[in-house]
Amino acid sequence: MPANVARQLNPIRWLGGPFLLCALASLILAAPIRVYGLQLPEPVFGLVPAFAWAMIRPSVLPPFALLLLGFYCDWLWGTPTGLWPACLLAAYAPVLMLRNVLAGQSFIAMWIWYACACALAFAVGMYLLTLDSGAVPSLVAVGWQFLVTAALYPLAHSLIERYEDADVRFR
Repeated sequence: MPANVARQLNPIRWLGGPFLLCALASLILAAPIRVYGLQLPEPVFGLVPAFAWAMIRPSVLPPFALLLLGFYCDWLWGTPTGLWPACLLAAYAPVLMLRNVLAGQSFIAMWIWYACACALAFAVGMYLLTLDSGAVPSLVAVGWQFLVTAALYPLAHSLIERYEDADVRFR
């Protein structure tokens, strides 16, 4: 099959595969491994499919997958229950509403939009954590986590490129 032919839009392939890869990558990078005394970065891999799924196709399934992925992140990182589902959905919703504006943008423009969606998710997370704990999280730690997560846009781009033309209803 040629590389430029769109893949069939099977929910197992466009939802299940990225879901499992994000869960596995999060688990691996949450391991207490230190390299030269520094801990591995913990990007929020769930923001990659949150952005890509909103761009690929409007569907009822991605929000539920994001809820599950968010609860998994809450469990894995020990955050208050519901924090990461709220953050992932906060990034997903505006991208879904703006998908017609975003379609056809250049790689760099889409990366900027992805970074904006990540910033919104992190802002929601900081707000909710501040409400929960009464103290503002470390801005340096949040900033580094944001930068590492924003650097993951090429993964979202490859997911969008793989499935963007698969749904014939939107051609």
